[in-house]
Amino acid sequence: MRQISALTCVTALIIAATAGAATAAHASGPAATQQVDGVIVVSGSTCTWTGARTSANPPASLTIDRSSINAPGGNLSCSGGITAVLNNNPTVTFDDAAGLARADVIDITGTQYGISCRYKASNVLLNRDGTTRRYVNQAFTATKTSGGFLCPGSVTTAAGDASLLFR
Repeated sequence: MRQISALTCVTALIIAATAGAATAAHASGPAATQQVDGVIVVSGSTCTWTGARTSANPPASLTIDRSSINAPGGNLSCSGGITAVLNNNPTVTFDDAAGLARADVIDITGTQYGISCRYKASNVLLNRDGTTRRYVNQAFTATKTSGGFLCPGSVTTAAGDASLLFR
């Protein structure tokens, strides 16, 4: 069931959605650009994007612009023949004292071999990496909202399988 594993990757990517890269950004300062990068690796597939627009810089509550992640305006790409589309503009809130970020709702569609599966997750929690603006996901489950019988009813992403980097 390579298809199901690949669709899980897409689901986790966008749900975590909402982004991470290898460089570190500091909590505040003039270098902040109101952008977010993302990466996730699940079942051997990797999905990434860079430079998605946000409405503000952390720790202010912000919204991530899906048009700057999705093609043609964004550069979301996945290995393994997967395509993905973020269906909403997630709102992310921050609790700096606790070192947490929370994405309100992530609604995504993943397609592979012509089969599309749509999933939604709510209140996705991410832990801040030290004093950076890189956040790593806590385990979460996304529930299928549409798609055929080949789409799992839900998918769970293990802690640490996705990250966000606000820059």
